[in-house]
Amino acid sequence: MNTFKKMLQNKKKSPAMTKPVLLRNVKVTFICLATATLSSSVFFLLSHNTANAAIIYVLATVLVARNTEGYVPGIVASLFSVAFINYIFTYPYMALNFTLDGYPITFVGMTIISSVTSTLTTHLKDQTQTLNEREHMLMEAEKEKMRANLLRAISHDLRTPLTSIIGSASSYLEQGAFLTDSDKSHLVETISDDAQWLLHMVENLLSVTRINDQTASVKTIPEPLEEVVSSALQRFHKRLPDARVHVQIPADFIMIPMDATLIEQVLINLLENAVYHSGSSLPIDLSVDLDQSQAYFHVRDYGLGIQPNTLDTLFDGYTSTQNRSSDSHKGMGIGLSICRTIINAHHGQIFAANHSDGAELTFTLPLGENTYESEIESSDY
Repeated sequence: MNTFKKMLQNKKKSPAMTKPVLLRNVKVTFICLATATLSSSVFFLLSHNTANAAIIYVLATVLVARNTEGYVPGIVASLFSVAFINYIFTYPYMALNFTLDGYPITFVGMTIISSVTSTLTTHLKDQTQTLNEREHMLMEAEKEKMRANLLRAISHDLRTPLTSIIGSASSYLEQGAFLTDSDKSHLVETISDDAQWLLHMVENLLSVTRINDQTASVKTIPEPLEEVVSSALQRFHKRLPDARVHVQIPADFIMIPMDATLIEQVLINLLENAVYHSGSSLPIDLSVDLDQSQAYFHVRDYGLGIQPNTLDTLFDGYTSTQNRSSDSHKGMGIGLSICRTIINAHHGQIFAANHSDGAELTFTLPLGENTYESEIESSDY
């Protein structure tokens, strides 16, 4: 919000015309008027029609207004255009004569038309610049919100496993002589599990660094859908080898524009979320379907579902509602927040909903050209 206010204050302060800007205005005005004069002379020699010259000078005035700073260059160009038409293309040639019958009205009319055209063009250019600045401010506000959510999620999701690691290590060191081999193994397994979870969180955070900080977007290239899903499942099963996933994707060769590494990370996050927080050992469904413009990725579990009061804030990075899973130290916040950041950078959408037997998380990706769907291929992993 502070950034938004500062940019508005800067917008209100109109900086004085600098010498480089002034020189550029003069240069652009001179080039446009010289080009208009040369072009009008050619048309006049061929057709002896003054109307062509008037149209060309009006176009030159618009170009001056479009490519200079401020209103003055366009108005000056309009006045010079009227004078040039009178001096060069109106009888008596090469002389100013405002006494011709009807010419004062023509002179005033063209001056008004040229000036209004110049003013409107400059005004539209200023409006476009204002809209661009507002869009930039909104993007900056969104980025600040994303950073705040990530920091809040990090403090929530990383603090507990770190505390667990420290507590388990201290117990092992201080009471090791009094612990059984089974107790020691349990403490080491706890440390290993929490360390793996921290590593997973670090991988999530590193994923965000692939997103362009200026445009909040990613570089996408067409990737084979089947290979991306297969790679994500392989990485997922390295962490959770006992988890079962039922996969349904189009059987044809489908290419979707994406950053494959980031989309794999999203799929892994959603699958792990389903394992840790569904409270069920039933297989997870991973399916992909297409329409004319988008690909829809669905991760459906058959467990406890999502508490309705958290659905709207599920991807914000942190919810105060306590997890209902047995693995409650593994928070949902940072992983889902990063999922939304990645999908937004792909110009897609991500959302969550409950169904009759559990929860379903869905994200979309825009399709490129030559993408189509036919029969569905089904398999278990």
